[in-house]
Formats: sequence, structure tokens, C-alpha cells
Amino acid sequence: MRRFHVGEPAFDADLAAYARAPRGMPQAVEATVTAIIAAVRERGLEAVLRLGAELDGVTLTESELRLDEGAIAAGAKACPADVRQALRLAAQRIDAYHQRLRPEDGGFTDAEGIKLGWRWTPLDAVGIYVPGGRAAYPSTVLMNAIPAKVAGVKRIAMASPPARLDPAVLAAAHEAGVTEIWRVGGAQAVAALAYGAGPIQPVDKIVGPGNAYVTAAKRQVFGQVGIDSLAGPSEILVVADTANDPAWIAADLLSQAEHDPDARAVLITDTAAFADQVEAEIGRQLSALPTRQVAEAAWRDHGAVIIAPLARAAELANLLAPEHLELAVDGAEKMAAEIRHAGAIFLGRHTPEALGDYVAGPNHVLPTNRAARYASGLSTLDFLKRSSLTSCPPAGFAAIAPAAHILAEAEGLPAHALSLALRLANPA
Repeated sequence: MRRFHVGEPAFDADLAAYARAPRGMPQAVEATVTAIIAAVRERGLEAVLRLGAELDGVTLTESELRLDEGAIAAGAKACPADVRQALRLAAQRIDAYHQRLRPEDGGFTDAEGIKLGWRWTPLDAVGIYVPGGRAAYPSTVLMNAIPAKVAGVKRIAMASPPARLDPAVLAAAHEAGVTEIWRVGGAQAVAALAYGAGPIQPVDKIVGPGNAYVTAAKRQVFGQVGIDSLAGPSEILVVADTANDPAWIAADLLSQAEHDPDARAVLITDTAAFADQVEAEIGRQLSALPTRQVAEAAWRDHGAVIIAPLARAAELANLLAPEHLELAVDGAEKMAAEIRHAGAIFLGRHTPEALGDYVAGPNHVLPTNRAARYASGLSTLDFLKRSSLTSCPPAGFAAIAPAAHILAEAEGLPAHALSLALRLANPA
């Protein structure tokens, strides 16, 4: 864990270097993933089954690759009732939020009588990847599938590592209406969704988080299919004043540190004494945390405490461009108005990031590695395409085509110019 103090000679340079330091990107991954994708493209289902046995230790036949609806329903039924109820609440809130993000078609007629507009249409088929390594992630099923359903996507194909799927994951799939589930994990799942493999038909876009191999595979198949983002290790930045309970802030920082040894948890506060209290509380909580090994490594290797006036917190947050940003301060709304770069912002002392992971409503699939400078979290918009519409009557054509003809000749494109000139010379 590092400490940065405003006023230190190298504060700005050191913090900038920390912000840009790469995490969770092993160099050897790319070559391995290239070989996996090539194998799936060339040998299809045979490669998928072989790689599942070699890499995941699970040998399947073609008939065992897909869970049928009976298996999904049975798995969902095995999920504890309180978990199913919580998933239902989460699903309702996620649906309600993402319904409001759906854009409307529109258009107008300009002064030349030309009709211009736009129309939104859903993708035909989407693949969602649900990790299954360190833990079960039923919330990821909801966060990926529900916005796609809201957008109107007809086919949603879910892929997850081939070991027995957790009942909570199947309950989430059942709640979200996902009926196509493939027991395929890692880079081979991404390749199968992108190019097809036996009974797995290709999709148009792949979304969802995963490990370094999944992320590298999404990078390599981009262009063949769309992707949502290149997810890196999780991040949280908490801005906290001394009115907070140090135990609350410590738990908030650990909530993301426990995801991955490369996760980043950062505290900005204005007093060293409060920072000391939070650090001490982190030590106490780690000693009893079942995920201690992961969280402790993340806090030790990538955690940070920044001692700075709260008046500078927004500026520092914009530099870090975090995936998750908690503003546990008085005047959180005013501070939030100054934030330009953050995947998700949580305002106030009773709005911990963990609420957003599950039941708040906004999506928890968010930009990492400072991608919040240019990217947004997953939403209904990621499953829609926008087509522009133009309808030009003869008078409107006559009004603007001469300018287009001049530009076509200026660019040295004679067929473009001819297309315009013929209509100008002989209007119907």
C-alpha cells in the first residue's frame, strides 16, 4: 500500500505514475489466446471439447455441452429461497433502470424540405460471458442479460466455465429469461461465440467480464464481433471525510480488493489521523475475512491512501478515472458535479459500492484501467444500433446537391460527382 501526501515534492508525478501503472496484463496471455482462437476456428466443436478437458479439467460430450431448460429450472429451484427473492428484487430494479435508458426514434424536416432522422434497432444475437473462477456471479448474469432483453435482443447465449454451475447463477439466468447456456469457459468460449463451434452458433456481440484470457480473447475477436469493453481488475476510489465510521470505509475498500489480487482500492481523505484509523480497521477486518489472501495481496500491492484537501478530491478522482467512485462526504452532490471521469458514482455515506453491485439498478459492468475517461458502463444502448434516415425530395436535392458535386470533384471521385450531376441535369 502506498501513501501520497499533497505538498510532497513529487506528489503530482508520483500519483500520475500510480494511476497509469498497468495491472493484470500478463505478457504470455496473448500468444496462448491466439493459439486457442485459431484451434476453435479451424476445428470447431472438437477443439472446444478438448480445451475444456485440458484447461478446465471437465470432459464433456456434445450433448452435455448445453444445459437444457429442465436443467436450468432444476438448478434454479435448488437455489435457496431468500437468494431467489433477492435476485428477483435485483432483476426488477435493473430492468426498471435500463428501461429508462432506451432511446426513442426521431427525426425532423429541415428548411430545404429534406427529412432527416434516426432509428434504433436491437442486435440479433448476443453472447454473455459469466465467470466461474473465484466465485459464483449471479449478479453478472442479470447485469448482462436484462439490458439486452430490454433492448429487444432475440437470442442471448450465455457461456460459463464447464464445472457445475452454481444454483444461484442458474436462478439468475431463469429470472432473466436466458434459456441458451453453454458449458464453455475461457478464451475458447469467446472464440466459439465469435466464430461458431458445432451447435454453438455465432453471435453479433460478446459482453461480460472475465480473466486475462477472456479479455485478451475479446480483444482478438473484435471486428468479427462487437464487444462491450476490455475489463481489467476491479477498482474503487473512496473519498471520505472524518465524519465517517472508519470501519465502514475499510469495508468499502476491501469490497473491491477481495475480487482480485490485482484490484485497486484507493482512499482520499484530508487527515492523516483518519487514514490511520481506516488502515488499522482494514488490518482488523482482513484477519477475519474468508477472502483474506486475495484482498490482502490487492491492498498490499495496489492499494493507496491519498492525503489531500477535499477541495482537490474531484481533480484527483478525474486523474484516477476509477471504475467505482464513492463520495462519502458532506455535499456529495456538489462534488459529483465536478466529476468527469468515473464509471459509477455513489453519493453519500449510506450508498456503498456493494449496493451497486447487486440491487441499486445501474449496471455493474463498468470501464476499468482509466477507461472511464472515454467509455461508459454497460447499458441498454450497448445492445442497440442506430441507423440514420434521409429522404430528399426533388427540390431539396436541387438545393444541396451542387455543393455535394463540388466536394466530390474536389476529392477526385468522379463517379460520386456523376451520380449527382445526372440528377441535376435531368430532374424527374
